Amino acid sequence: MPPVFLGKPNMSSCQSPGTPRPSTSCHPPRDNSRFLRDYAATQINAFLWISLIVVTLLLLRKLLRLFALWAKGSRIPGPPCPSFYGHSKLISETNLTDLLSESHNKYGSVVKLWLGPTQLLVSMKDPGLIKEMLLKAKDKLPLTGRAFQLAFGPSSLFSSSFDKVQKRRESLAAELNGYLLQRANVISTQVVDHVMEKLHAIMGKGTLDCKMVSQHMAFSIMGATLFGVSFLAWSEASVYEELLMMIAKDACFWASYGVTPFWKQGFWRYQRLCINLKSLTQDGIEQCRQNYKLFCPTNQNSYSEISNPETKNAPEAPLSSGILMPDSLSLQEHDDHLNAREEPCGNIMRVMFHGCLTTAGLIGNILTRLATHPEIQDKIYSEIIISQKGGQKQKRQDVDKMLVLMATVYESARLMPAGPLLQRCSLKDDLNLKTGLTIPAGAIVVVPVQLVQMDDSCWGNDARQFNPYRFLSKAVKEPELAHTSSLAEDTVDPDQGSCILDDPNHNAAFLPFGSGTRACVGQKFAILGVATLFASLLEHYEIRLQPGSEDDPKPMVNNCAFQLLPSPKIVFVKRNN
Repeated sequence: MPPVFLGKPNMSSCQSPGTPRPSTSCHPPRDNSRFLRDYAATQINAFLWISLIVVTLLLLRKLLRLFALWAKGSRIPGPPCPSFYGHSKLISETNLTDLLSESHNKYGSVVKLWLGPTQLLVSMKDPGLIKEMLLKAKDKLPLTGRAFQLAFGPSSLFSSSFDKVQKRRESLAAELNGYLLQRANVISTQVVDHVMEKLHAIMGKGTLDCKMVSQHMAFSIMGATLFGVSFLAWSEASVYEELLMMIAKDACFWASYGVTPFWKQGFWRYQRLCINLKSLTQDGIEQCRQNYKLFCPTNQNSYSEISNPETKNAPEAPLSSGILMPDSLSLQEHDDHLNAREEPCGNIMRVMFHGCLTTAGLIGNILTRLATHPEIQDKIYSEIIISQKGGQKQKRQDVDKMLVLMATVYESARLMPAGPLLQRCSLKDDLNLKTGLTIPAGAIVVVPVQLVQMDDSCWGNDARQFNPYRFLSKAVKEPELAHTSSLAEDTVDPDQGSCILDDPNHNAAFLPFGSGTRACVGQKFAILGVATLFASLLEHYEIRLQPGSEDDPKPMVNNCAFQLLPSPKIVFVKRNN
């Protein structure tokens, strides 16, 4: 009887009974799977080691740069750091301009402040050093345009790197200083009439303040310049102005967050305002496109038509209709990944936003100065009458011959620049100045514009007073020689042509529009455009202070720009001419 097995023998299905067990089976061997696991582990370890080495090298590089920043920053004079976090607490507790004023008085024309262990701020007050620095420092800090980016989206026109914006700036400068400047001069009377019509309606209900008047004027002239004269009759213009001012009120607040505050309900309300403004801007562009096709990026000949003086004033392209923001604000020459419709729209909103705020500040200051100095008004009015003698009234105001008016605009811009600080930096290379001073790359370089433009050593003992005659000089002719001498008020005689207007840019301490490679591209547009606006205004109206109104307001930062506060109350009196 054969034996009975209580269990099955442990043999493979591919192995028959009674045969010897083979050395290999039909399944993959364990050695192969172990080899694959070991190989994968080796590759992962190698990747981790390489990553660790790369990260370590990057950290060492940053550490070396930090040590270099500390070493170079230690050679710049300035107050000692109260803590490891620098002077940030001191800056938050006091006005930065006042702190810089005290530091300059104690440590000289160049001082440093540590905003933190890795952020150095260098302030300059010497006009010669400022001029050199502004020529060499071409960049701005990446967070400088954060307020614009949050409101209007990304833009290559407002990049921190100068290399990325150079061509666009040159194109925009050509537009503003050329055709747009000509348009601003032509439409100024219409802007004044439009603004005064609105102001008369408001005066019937109450009083006027310089802030509101300057806001209406700046908005009207910028809108009519960018969108055409039809903008003045646009039914949505008042809504557009209100939206723009609401965004300006909150722009700096939301830009102050280091991280975009998506969790704030107020931020989404702010974003909805920006979306509504963009929609209105697109509507305005579409309306202007129907009359004048210069804005369309597909039109390759639009810019050449503007640049050609023979076709610039052709009947088929009327000066007062349509929008004029061609290649300078479009993506025609730039390979960006932005929407070709959104980019020009965002740039127009940026120009409108920034232009309205800065122009309103300048207009408001001029209104206040003229209201508090009626004798200056009388001389400007005399210039206007003289310029119109001997012929029919000109359509275009020749403000170049109105020396007191131009000097008043310069002096108003000097006393109240667009902002308290002019900021620059060099993102890649150190700044080596002629004095031997080295400013490390990445450091924030600021110019306290208020301090420089009110410095007695640059402007005389009356630097803090309103004196437009400082920009006028008396021409003294001698044999084969002509030189100028400073004028006192009682020697100014524009009627006889005995004085000349000095170019304020020859003075390195004149910085309301910046200087150097990143100077304001709209300086000429702003100066002559505002001067033409006031020539048209003062021809028909006299500006007076309302009895009991504030006659000595102070410049303060409001809505991202300098304004005179409290805003004085004014009235417009129609001239009997």
